[in-house]
Amino acid sequence: MLDYRTHTFLTVCRTGSLTRAAAELHVTQPAVSQHIRQLERHYGCRLFTKTGRGVAPTAAGELLRRELGAMEGDEGRLRAEIEALEGEKDARPPLRLGCTRTVGDFVAPRILADHLRRHPGERLRMRVGNTAELVGLLDGGEIDLALVEGSFDRASFESETFSREPFVAVAAAGARPASVTDLLGMRLVLREKGSGTREILERHLAARDLAVGDFAGVIELASIPAIKACVAAGAGVSFLYRVAVADELGAGTLADVTPADFAVEHDFALIWQRGSRYAPRWRALLREWEEPVSSSGHFFETL
Repeated sequence: MLDYRTHTFLTVCRTGSLTRAAAELHVTQPAVSQHIRQLERHYGCRLFTKTGRGVAPTAAGELLRRELGAMEGDEGRLRAEIEALEGEKDARPPLRLGCTRTVGDFVAPRILADHLRRHPGERLRMRVGNTAELVGLLDGGEIDLALVEGSFDRASFESETFSREPFVAVAAAGARPASVTDLLGMRLVLREKGSGTREILERHLAARDLAVGDFAGVIELASIPAIKACVAAGAGVSFLYRVAVADELGAGTLADVTPADFAVEHDFALIWQRGSRYAPRWRALLREWEEPVSSSGHFFETL
């Protein structure tokens, strides 16, 4: 069982404020300050530094946050497993999986259907959001693991690659141009900031001294189906994972216009809190989920 001061410390880390932490924990701010001072005396160092709007962990505080955060997440699942055993023999708490939208819409259904065939008694709960949102849910212990396409802090999270997916440009019609600059005269239809899809596009554009603002116009949509519908109707060009547009490419409602100088692939990764005692279980789970893609390395080729 984790010490109450641990929960106070992690709440301050998450909220960035002694006042907000006190309100969330339903204690006074002096009580929060006392808990932090006790931890600082125990570890012999400062754990927070003041910022303009609150506090931020020091280097030592950040190390402690990562380690105690994993312990807190493990404790939550362990407590749920113990409670389930007390209430129903051999019962397990649900597997709480987070998925980015591309994964959630186009990859997870097949993975989870196969998972339930292997484990018919398993209960599943899936949350969908962008990579930044899922990292927050992992930090808060609200999900156990996540399948993401965007970047994440590798100091805080362990990961294993699930598959490596082509990232393609699509339009209503057209041939593949020689260079990405040949597409700049079109309107760009893309996901919102914080999404893995957008982050990857911006990174690869920046490597070519380009930005989304260099296109003739920009439309931001949080829905992949809405993006595909807009592009198919002639609204412009978009960059998506091939797994997300495989059906439309096959039907001819979208055309692959990926420039010859923009051959991009990116990993879909399973991530969880670094230091978690459940890491062997999550790695074993990934081995099961990888089987449909192990021969090709690309999920869309198995569809």
